[in-house]
Amino acid sequence: MALLIIAVCIILLVLLITWGKTNAFLAFLLVSLLAGALLGIPLNQLAGAVEKGMGDTLGSLTAVIMMGAMLGKLVAESGAAQQIASSLMKVFGARYIQWALMITGFVIGIPLFYNVGFVLMVPLIFSVAYQYKLPAVYIGLPMLASLSVTHGYLPPHPAPAALVNQFNASMGLTLMYGLIVAIPAIIVAGPVFSRTLKNIKSVPLQVFQPAVIPEDKLPGLFNSLVSAMLPVVLLIATTVLPLLLPGAEVIRNVSAFFGNAMIVMLIALVIATFSLGRRSGMSMKKIMQVYESAVKDVAMILLIIAGAGAFKEVLTVSGVSNNIAGVLEGWPLHPLVLAWIIACIIRVCIGSATVAGLTTAGIVAPLVVQGRADPNLMVLSIGAGSLMFSHVNDGGFWLFKEYFNLSVKDTLRSWSLMETIVAIVGLIAVMILNVFVGR
Repeated sequence: MALLIIAVCIILLVLLITWGKTNAFLAFLLVSLLAGALLGIPLNQLAGAVEKGMGDTLGSLTAVIMMGAMLGKLVAESGAAQQIASSLMKVFGARYIQWALMITGFVIGIPLFYNVGFVLMVPLIFSVAYQYKLPAVYIGLPMLASLSVTHGYLPPHPAPAALVNQFNASMGLTLMYGLIVAIPAIIVAGPVFSRTLKNIKSVPLQVFQPAVIPEDKLPGLFNSLVSAMLPVVLLIATTVLPLLLPGAEVIRNVSAFFGNAMIVMLIALVIATFSLGRRSGMSMKKIMQVYESAVKDVAMILLIIAGAGAFKEVLTVSGVSNNIAGVLEGWPLHPLVLAWIIACIIRVCIGSATVAGLTTAGIVAPLVVQGRADPNLMVLSIGAGSLMFSHVNDGGFWLFKEYFNLSVKDTLRSWSLMETIVAIVGLIAVMILNVFVGR
């Protein structure tokens, strides 16, 4: 009976978000309260369970996500993103233009949230398309595949960071594994797949012609790269050092402190404030305004994560998590594949990668607790599944369609298939990696 209640609640969640057009945070709250009541949690404890779930989930994530948004916004506003893009274009030249855009999207996508990266990078795609007289979809999709993969796979992006927290995974190891998984997914979904799209006619709207910063006003390439990639470098360094020097107690303690995601983001943000902000001529007041704007951009994402945390707590307090684990344990599927399938189904139904990932985490968390799957790989498997087949219920689908001025048919043929390839190749890469590092 408990499993039937959970199934009905998940269906209700899907209907509230899709058919009812309800805000995802409110939908999670309503469904969490209903599920808790139906599963027998005493009413005098139900509100407390929901609050605890929200608090536990956001406790270690709020600072990381907020500072990640601030850093990404500063990378964009200071011209560092433009500098990285233009420098890579010069290095790769016209012949390998797709690879230049793909690498740009990957580098920029790590600190930038997807929507910000999309709006920032699309004008660059259009300017390259006009300059080299190449089809916009053909040269643009590799960059957008990079942005999508970093959004779905890699912390400190909201969903992967939240999954790391829920599964007690390692932020550094998840990032390292994520980079390994991301590369083949981006290459196959980007330069390889886009070769089939050369005949798609796209006439981007003139309103999206880029407004660029003059080159003499841009920060240097080295400064731009270091400032944008510093969180990645710090997380990898603090993860690898204790492995290289296992007997050094001091190294282990220092790495534990500086490897904390909040500390990493704080260090990166403080350095970028001066290396990108002040050095580019911004006043501290202007920099703080950029940061305030970034916080507004991700406020609703944090609320959605909090709502998902409430739902997970209700499943845990009611004891139904153990029932779910018992049922899933009997399925003839590897836990990583099972989690990927669940994330795919929810993604296709709801349209939101973030909601799909967080909802799946609440369902499969017991499998990770029981040690049946590597928590770091589980983050990546769910992240891959959460990107499956973006279509008409996903804002990203319409963003791509309108900016590139495409028909729905051509958007499905290009954007939707690209997201599907990213999801499938991501799972394959995760399963291969599981052979070497999995439990």
